[in-house]
Amino acid sequence: MKPSSLLRLVWCIVLSFAFSLAATLASGAQPPRVFKAGAATSNITPFLGSGIVGGWTTPAATQIHDELHARCLVLDDGTTRLAFAVCDNVSISREVFDEAKRLIHATTGLPTEQMLVSATHTHSGPSARGESGFNYGKPLDDYQVFLARRIADGVQRAIHNLAPARIGWGAGRLPQHLFNRRWHMKPGTPMPNPFGGQDQVVMNPGVGNPNLLKPAGPTDPEVSFLSLQTLDGRPLALLANYSLHYVGGVGAGHISADYFAVFCDRIQQLLGADRQDPPFVGIMSNGTCGDVNNINFLGPRETRAPYEKMRLVANDVAQEVFRVYQAVRHLDWVELKAAQAELPLKVRRPTPELVERAQQILARPDTVSPAHRHEKAYAERTVQMLGWPEQINVLLQAFRIGDLGIAAIPFETFAETGLEIKAKSPLKPAFTIELANGGYGYLPTPEQHELGGYETWLGTNRVEKEASRKIVAKLLELLAASK
Repeated sequence: MKPSSLLRLVWCIVLSFAFSLAATLASGAQPPRVFKAGAATSNITPFLGSGIVGGWTTPAATQIHDELHARCLVLDDGTTRLAFAVCDNVSISREVFDEAKRLIHATTGLPTEQMLVSATHTHSGPSARGESGFNYGKPLDDYQVFLARRIADGVQRAIHNLAPARIGWGAGRLPQHLFNRRWHMKPGTPMPNPFGGQDQVVMNPGVGNPNLLKPAGPTDPEVSFLSLQTLDGRPLALLANYSLHYVGGVGAGHISADYFAVFCDRIQQLLGADRQDPPFVGIMSNGTCGDVNNINFLGPRETRAPYEKMRLVANDVAQEVFRVYQAVRHLDWVELKAAQAELPLKVRRPTPELVERAQQILARPDTVSPAHRHEKAYAERTVQMLGWPEQINVLLQAFRIGDLGIAAIPFETFAETGLEIKAKSPLKPAFTIELANGGYGYLPTPEQHELGGYETWLGTNRVEKEASRKIVAKLLELLAASK
């Protein structure tokens, strides 16, 4: 083709596009909307020798059974961009998440209120909480600095992977692995607490305990998920939510992401999404399960090999998600919105009597037998609470994805609170991610506070007894604002 002919052809194409665009604008029609999604993982595994938190002691890590990750997902409707980062850790302080958000915003411009970051609550990982539960104003330790940087890297990589996508969501039911761990006991059963009093319920009373009466609360059997596909139907990412504390059963001294990571691997296999480029990313976030675990106290005792139970649970959850996934309708575009608020909450203060008792316990020689096996631990926590401020501000969030609502709470939240949010949410369906944007301990309802038990003890719970009601009310406002 002669150069002059080629030039005329190019000029004709340009004119044709210009006339088409002008006609579209003149008619008032909007250009086609493009929905995008991107996902990535970022390795957050600590060094061997790091202390493993989640129990009453902090053993040194001697083996990495499976790597820990921040699993990241970014959604973009052309106007609003939302980012998720779900991290394999028992609980992460707000200061770490805030630093990660600062880094992401500085690099990408993404507003921090459009980032939802959370912990899975694996009990076989390192501490990301610093020296205590409240470290405002203190510098981050080495692992916290590393973690914030790796979360930021993961979100930035997910943004880099943004591509046109379709989106859908669904929910299944899987009740058989969920058991409320707080129990009423038969009259006359001793239920001492470490403060010298008696409770009305017991956490983890023991399988086959003849004094069991009834659970003190419900469970939430729903497993919710958000699915992303490429335009040609290839699985891109899947974010699930299930209200199960963790499973455990790991090897001694092992670092592990628990059933959360096993689910991610299994759902990838079921969806036929292995060896993709960019890789498929499965994500399991933790729902509201502060009083729920995987132990059937009415059933027979189980003896299982390490990791056997978590593989069983993860496989069942993945199979249920895959079953529902088959009928999910993926949409070419949905609207995204975000809302957040800082909620002030009063901090629980120990009474002078509790402080005096704690100091006496801590001054006793170790040869003195304690009245309660956790007496000294809670004496230390009682004194520690004196260093907390009178009030803290906690960050609450609500995301809207089409008709789907997602709430975020920075506590280990009871199942009944999550069920209340689902029932009252103006967005349907809805689910809640706990330990999001911080971690301030347990969040019992006022009624559960009256019963006592581990989750209500000062030092395990740190904020006012009305906190759950205030949080639910504010989240419902945020969900309505994002509608």
